[in-house]
Amino acid sequence: MGITHSTARWVAPLSFAIDFAAQQYGMLATPNMKDIHDANLSFWSPQPYFIAAFFFPQQLFQLAWLYRLWKLDPSKNAQEKNEVGIMVDFVPFYAVGNLCIASWMIFWNSSALKTANIFVLVNSLTQLTYIFARLPPMNTRSTSSILTHIVSKTFAGIGVLDFLHNGSVAYYDHQGPNLAVKVLTGVGFAALAGCSDWVFGGCLVYDLVALAVGQRGIGVLGWSNLLGLYALGTAGIVVVRNVVR
Repeated sequence: MGITHSTARWVAPLSFAIDFAAQQYGMLATPNMKDIHDANLSFWSPQPYFIAAFFFPQQLFQLAWLYRLWKLDPSKNAQEKNEVGIMVDFVPFYAVGNLCIASWMIFWNSSALKTANIFVLVNSLTQLTYIFARLPPMNTRSTSSILTHIVSKTFAGIGVLDFLHNGSVAYYDHQGPNLAVKVLTGVGFAALAGCSDWVFGGCLVYDLVALAVGQRGIGVLGWSNLLGLYALGTAGIVVVRNVVR
């Protein structure tokens, strides 16, 4: 999936702009994205404002990452060449993610939830593949490495929540959690937490809190309490994994 720096400098901000425009459409259209959310609730429906609260700071990190991608000159010296290489490698995954989220918004606001879910699946799997199979370890002495880790792992982290939310409302609208859902949620988050750093692990905890608050808001108190316990357990696993190693 490799591309040149000159191409990446245009592809990345263009995909960001398309996604940003789609988000504005989603918020300003009638019905808007929250109207669709409120009309389609299920056992993995989060509190919608948690998603908005997540994306605002995440977009600031994206802008910082995009500015650095544009500013660096790989022909200047070996250090900048390495810094650029770290960022350019993520650009195809980043662009796919932005375009999938933008496409999701169009179908979501049209209440075509099963079609919207296709784009969620592609995005979530793309971002998870990148952070687990391709992203090199963070170099804390490299700004490019730090920003790429933050942007890619927050993309993947919210992608997990999107995967659960959209899948549940697309195929199990207005259904409560059965035993299989409860077990899979706990096991799945514990497994991901067991191989997560502070950034992605923090996103997993945030996802569970968003789900717990969302389920409490629609009156599913027992499930909400269990999700809260899962959040505490996931946080404990992330702390142990990253302190012990």
